Amino acid sequence: MPEYLKKRFGGQRIRIYLSVLSLFLYVFTKISADMFSGAIFINLAVGLNIYLAVIMLLSITALYTVTGGLAAVIYTDTLQTIIMVVGSFILMGFAFNKVGGYENFQTLYMESVPAITGNISAECFEPRADSFHIFRNAITGDLPWPGLVFGLTIQATWYWCTDQVIVQRCLSAKNLSHVKAGCILCGYLKLLPMFLMVFPGMISRILYPNEVACVEPAQCEKFCGASVGCTNIAYPKLVVDLMPDGLRGLMLSVMMASLMSSLTSIFNSASTLFTMDIYTKIRSSANEKELMIAGRVFIVALIGVSIAWIPVVQSAQSGQLFDYIQSITSYLTPPIAAVFMLAIFCKRVNESGAFYGLMIGLLIGLSRMIAEFAYGTGSCVNPSNCPTIICGVHYLYFSMILFVISCVIILVVSLMTKPIADKHLYRLCWSLRNRTEERVDLEQDAWVDNTDSKDMGIEEPTERPGLCKRLFLSFCGLEQQSGPKLSAEEEAALQKKLTDTTEAPLWRNVCNANAIILLCVAVFCHGYFA
Repeated sequence: MPEYLKKRFGGQRIRIYLSVLSLFLYVFTKISADMFSGAIFINLAVGLNIYLAVIMLLSITALYTVTGGLAAVIYTDTLQTIIMVVGSFILMGFAFNKVGGYENFQTLYMESVPAITGNISAECFEPRADSFHIFRNAITGDLPWPGLVFGLTIQATWYWCTDQVIVQRCLSAKNLSHVKAGCILCGYLKLLPMFLMVFPGMISRILYPNEVACVEPAQCEKFCGASVGCTNIAYPKLVVDLMPDGLRGLMLSVMMASLMSSLTSIFNSASTLFTMDIYTKIRSSANEKELMIAGRVFIVALIGVSIAWIPVVQSAQSGQLFDYIQSITSYLTPPIAAVFMLAIFCKRVNESGAFYGLMIGLLIGLSRMIAEFAYGTGSCVNPSNCPTIICGVHYLYFSMILFVISCVIILVVSLMTKPIADKHLYRLCWSLRNRTEERVDLEQDAWVDNTDSKDMGIEEPTERPGLCKRLFLSFCGLEQQSGPKLSAEEEAALQKKLTDTTEAPLWRNVCNANAIILLCVAVFCHGYFA
């Protein structure tokens, strides 16, 4: 994704900035949050210390990410998805059976309050009146409906359309129809969490109100180690207490699989961003062997920083992991979404506009994020002291405001500066997507893979290397035998095949029809639960 912006705008600063920010976001919102949620589950199921659980989880995950690369990540994800969906359906069945069906579930949920409430206000521990509605009051709602519709759409545009973790998988597909089909299958699977995770999590509050819905700080500290609330333990507690032996083991493996699946994708993408966008700027003469090793070492460093960030995740946003992740992305990602949207759909946008839009957007977002961390997000029992003018705007509304400001800055600065000629933009923006002329790149890549196997240090050995060397080569993803040397014609044919976006009419129509059906189902679900 940073490489696309470099081709679209030229220069290095946008590409490097986006890579660095993406790596920070991986630490703040992905790796630390995933590790923390995995550690909660291990802690509840086995009783291990939360940091020991994190180290175990990471050791297994890093081992097969580092040695297997993207192919290992995708194959394991495919297998784990099937296990996850089956296990989650079984747990949902047990949960609804325990509360006596959906109608009974609605009644019981509204009555689930903890036994120990002290002198705390009722609004802090009673279920919200709008608990069963997706669209909530625009001012008093915890997730106001305009923010849900527009604010989350901005974050979703950044994550699903421009984030390296997701896009790297799409770029590895066989052809464009496979990309579309994979994304549509993802969309169908994305309809399930409402029923497989949200409803069982609410049932957990009914069954264990004292633990899940605790409000007294001392009680919460005793149950989950966080004084601000224990909603994060709702789903894992349901698994540990409700599932029979055997099935509980299956669900434990399901939870671990889902977390490892996320972590492996992040590690793989982080390694790509670091080596191709940052390391090659420091060492433009680096060969492929050096880049592979640098990527592996960087993953280890990234893990260390993420472990150090876990205590912040544990206490942020009243202890609610979902709110923590969404709030951080609301402060940092709208300018990125704005740049990509305008880069694709408005060819008049240039490098200066994109850069200043990103920089000013970052400063505005950081001012809110730093203030929130400095004052603390607080909880219903102990509200934050953060001034209303800074923290009073809901994070989803803040996301919308930041997106609009970023768009305005990008467009104004671009219109005041020199446009980019069409010859540099063929097939890089929407209006020129079908042009067949050769594009003149604004800037050549600083690093080009022009080394042969001898330069890379992986010359075919005359004798079989020792066990230690074979393990080292395997760990670094280096083949012991070099591939065949391609001629210029063969390389051109391979490049044409890799960049071909034509589709068979049948599969194109099948994908398009499924996309429309999926949208209709999603709109119906929103309407039904609104």
